[in-house]
Amino acid sequence: MTVQLNHTIVHARDSRVSAEFLTDLLGLKPPTPFGPFLIAQVEGVSLDFMTTSEKITPQHYAFLVSDDEFDTIFARIREQNLPYWADPGHTTPGKINTNDGGRGVYFDDPDSHVLEILTVPYGG
Repeated sequence: MTVQLNHTIVHARDSRVSAEFLTDLLGLKPPTPFGPFLIAQVEGVSLDFMTTSEKITPQHYAFLVSDDEFDTIFARIREQNLPYWADPGHTTPGKINTNDGGRGVYFDDPDSHVLEILTVPYGG
């Protein structure tokens, strides 16, 4: 049996704002509605954004991208003047990392979920 992550629910104060933030920044197809969710499809896994009025606990979502995709997405981050960091703890502002021989950067979505793009998986 092959085990594969199919979807996860991402809580948001406004599912449309958060889902469109992600799809626009990553250059993905626009989110699609399904029941109470807005679905952002990411290479075989869907992020199912759901509006909630409850307190949101920030989560971490990392996206493995090519070097060209990194350049394009990072350009969008800078064009939007989004704060970014070289680390998930937000201690190295305005820098990217070169961990494992690749490049990576962390930034927050509108609900303070920590998003990451990286060009080489952990452990190289």
